[in-house]
Amino acid sequence: MSFGQNIQFLRKMRNKMTQEELAEKLGVSRQTVSKWELDVMYPEMDKVIEICKLFSCSMDELIREDMNVCDEAYSDIRMEYVEPFRYIRYAVVSTEPEDDAISHVKKWADILKIGTPEIIGWDFPVLSQEQINVFNMHGYAAALVLPDNVAQTADTMDVVSQEKQKYIVITIKNPIIAPFRLIPNAYKVLMTHMHVNGISHKEDKKLISCFEKEYDIDGIPYMDVYIAVEEKDS
Repeated sequence: MSFGQNIQFLRKMRNKMTQEELAEKLGVSRQTVSKWELDVMYPEMDKVIEICKLFSCSMDELIREDMNVCDEAYSDIRMEYVEPFRYIRYAVVSTEPEDDAISHVKKWADILKIGTPEIIGWDFPVLSQEQINVFNMHGYAAALVLPDNVAQTADTMDVVSQEKQKYIVITIKNPIIAPFRLIPNAYKVLMTHMHVNGISHKEDKKLISCFEKEYDIDGIPYMDVYIAVEEKDS
């Protein structure tokens, strides 16, 4: 944990704010901000309060927690519009539901003769406390995105449509190296960026509020993590 690293992390999350810009907002010199980030000196309490207010974080988070969860495996955060699409989904609740759910929709892709299937997935949170705490179970939903040329599906496949939606996105390189660290931290980085910049998470039954998409580039695995966001009024 480092107080200085937390300030540096929050500054970069705020649209890559420079030391000069932060210094101007706080009424101090750039050299002072640099010394804070190097842990050479610490701000007075009134400045700590200003920093917390500026970055919408608590004093406990700023001083005690390690907010700097960035990793070389992550890309820069970006905003993307996901165009309207149709999909069929399959949810599994078990101790290891991801593989089961993904395998099932891959079989659907074979049935529908989709050569290069686009598969996305997300946690399926509708579980009882007994399933979670006693049986160590969790839920996962996988979805097969339907190409435009696939018009017909089997009667057992429930087709869902989603309208165009804005998402905040981060890419993980080689997520399989440490999936239990890299994937949760990717969500944490996105949520921190949203919190610092006043971006609201959009939750609506008509859309997938967050999801993951895996793919390969030149034999290297990647994963994009998406969180739906509210549009700001112009």
